[in-house]
Formats: sequence, structure tokens, C-alpha cells
Amino acid sequence: MGKGQDLWKTAKTVIPGGNMLLSKRPEMFLPEQWPAYFSKAAGCRVWDLDGRDYIDMSIMGIGCNTLGYGRPEVDDAVKRTVDLGNMATLNAPEEVELAQRLIALHPWADMARFARSGGEANAIAIRIARAASGKDGVALCGYHGWHDWYLASNLGDESKLAGHLLPGLSPNGVPKSLRGSVFTFNYNKLDELEALIRKEEIGVIKMEVSRNYDPDPGFLVSVRKLADQHNIILIFDECTSGFRQAFGGLHKVYGVDPDMAVFGKALGNGYAVTGVIGKRDIMEAAQNTFISSTFWTERIGSVAALATLDVMEKEQSWQRITDTGRAITARWQALGQRYGLPLVTAGVPALTGFSIKSANGLAYKTLITQEMLAAGYLAATSVYTCTEHTPEIVDGYFAALEPIFKTIRECEDGRDINSLLKGPVAHSGFTRLN
Repeated sequence: MGKGQDLWKTAKTVIPGGNMLLSKRPEMFLPEQWPAYFSKAAGCRVWDLDGRDYIDMSIMGIGCNTLGYGRPEVDDAVKRTVDLGNMATLNAPEEVELAQRLIALHPWADMARFARSGGEANAIAIRIARAASGKDGVALCGYHGWHDWYLASNLGDESKLAGHLLPGLSPNGVPKSLRGSVFTFNYNKLDELEALIRKEEIGVIKMEVSRNYDPDPGFLVSVRKLADQHNIILIFDECTSGFRQAFGGLHKVYGVDPDMAVFGKALGNGYAVTGVIGKRDIMEAAQNTFISSTFWTERIGSVAALATLDVMEKEQSWQRITDTGRAITARWQALGQRYGLPLVTAGVPALTGFSIKSANGLAYKTLITQEMLAAGYLAATSVYTCTEHTPEIVDGYFAALEPIFKTIRECEDGRDINSLLKGPVAHSGFTRLN
């Protein structure tokens, strides 16, 4: 079981759910076998508490570390900040420089606000947009965090968010008075958004530019036109997609500008920093409400973001990780064809994933994770690419993966998948842990 699983058992007795992030729960990967905790990380390698090292061909710090773990230029900038002082009574000048940098990358924007997590940044954006629009109604599409405003979608019908990344999210603890303030529509379903605008008092459209699939031709342009026609504020949540396919927001690839955009994850290469940018007349509404927090003023986040942007620009990291992701996706598809498996891929190239459409799909995912772990890889059915995923590392990953696909083919032909698993099947979506 290892020290990691021992500690995880203890964690569940002192921390509700065991940790702070659903996506890092071992049950989401390999129940009772996943290493759970790390002692060190560098490049695309992770060491567990028992000293074993693994190549991370999984979610790379939940998509934060596009430059790899422990990138020297970023870490050195943070270390200098620690020596100089991270927090003081006065403000950190780097936040002004970061605001200018993000605005320069997105000429449609004029102002910026910063936070330390994606959920916070999305809540800030909604607060500002509602203040600017004077309307409470939000039409949303995608995953935007854990705050009340978002989970209010599930009040009265807990299936509303089922198609927006995580099924099974309960709105327990969210005031029932928020029911009817947030409404969902499905990606590429313009008619659903049009119906919401006709029926409800919508002041804000909040959506991801893309997560699993590309936009249909004209979809984003049509959303932009609808927002303009009805005086609705359009927010693109780029916490996940930002800086992966362009130097800035993914919306730059499609040539559609929002009124506000939210950035996170990759912005600080593992350090806590998120940002909201927007047009001046909208962003200044922040002065007419209350948005304030002590640790949004610490220095490390802004310093890390500036250093990260420097490395990204120098190496054109977005192009490298996109190319790597496309190559991985193509090789998955080729394996699926070779072994006659009903394999489907999805995601922007640098956040690529696959699934095997079978009644045993989740068991196959578990088998992949189990066998790849034994081969020295943190791996399941998604790869969030980074600049440290060299062709040699990718080749090694596929050399270890192919025999597992052969075994899955045998299972599709009648072999008992359960006889191959050494523990329970991985969880899918939100499941309460005891």
C-alpha cells in the first residue's frame, strides 16, 4: 500500500473528503493503490513518499505546470522574492506590471484584478459583471468553480451541471433563494442560449471558449452577437484553456473577443495566481461593490506569473505543448484502430484525453492506471502536456501503454476484466468519501 495510502487513510479522518481538491483524490485514479502524496517533483517526474519516482503522463499539477515542475527561471524569481519579502503593509509593484502585461496581450481589455484561485477569480468576474449589468441572471456553459453563484444552477434540479465537467455536484449549503439566478446551456447549442435570453433576465453570459470539443463554425461569433444585441456582458473563463494554444486566451485563436476573461492554472506554473481582465467601463464597477482579500496582495503570485510569461514567450511553449498533445492524440487513435477498440478522444490539444466506449470503460481506465503505475508512470486516460514531455518520454509512455490496449481487446472478446484488477474501480464524477 505504501506510505502514501497510509497517510491518505489518516487524512480522511481529519480532513473532510481527505484533501482540498476532488481531482487529486486517489479514488479518482486507483483506489487503495495510488501513491496519493509527493515528496519531490521536477521536470515531468514525481517522487512519492516511499522514494519511487514516476513520469507524469497525467494531469501535471491539474494543468498548472505547462513548463514542467520546478522550472528554474520561475522558482529562482520566487526565491528572490522570499529573500526580499513576500508580504508587507505596502503594495507589491509587480501586480501593476502583471496587469499591464496581460492587457498588452489582450488589446480589447483595459483593466485587471488578481486573486489566487480559479474559483475566486470566477466569483470576482461574476460580481463585477452583475454590478455592471444591473442584472442577476447568468447564462453559463462549462465548469467555473465551487462558489454559491455557480452551484445555484443545481438548485431544484441536480442534473443541470451534469454535462459541465462534474456530474453529481450537490447544492447543499447553497441558499435556496439563489434558485432561478443561474441557467445552463450546452456548448454549441445556440438555440438553448437564445431561449434563455428570451425567457430570463440575463445580464451575463459565462462560458469556456472550449473544453472537450471545438466550437461549431460561427458558434462563438453568434454568442458574441447575441451579447451585443441584448446588452449582455460576455465572460470567457480561460482558467483552464489560457496559454495552451495561444500566448494568452484561447479566444485569440478563434478571433472572438469577450468583455471579460478569467485566467488561472498555467499563469504561474504552479504558483497561486489568477486574474480577471476586462473592458474599463465594466471593470470599474468593482468600485461600486466590495471585492477585497488580504492574500490577493502577496507578491509571489505576480512574480511567478511574470517569470512564467517570460519563459512562455521565449520558448513559445503554447505551440510546443499543442504539438505534443496532437501527437499523443493521434497515437491513441492509432492504437484504438489497431486493436479495434471504440476509442473517442476529446479536449483542446494540450489537455487531451480519451475514453473507451464500453460497459467496462471505467474498469479499463482503472486497469490502465494500475499497469502504468507498475511501469513507472502516473497515467490514466488524460495527458496535460508540458514542455518537459519530450519525444523520447512520449515514446516510452506508448511502449508501456500498447500491451495494456492488447489486454483490453482481450477483455472485449470475453476475458474477465475484474480478474485483472488489484483493487476497486476508479470513481467517476463527485462521490462522497467516508
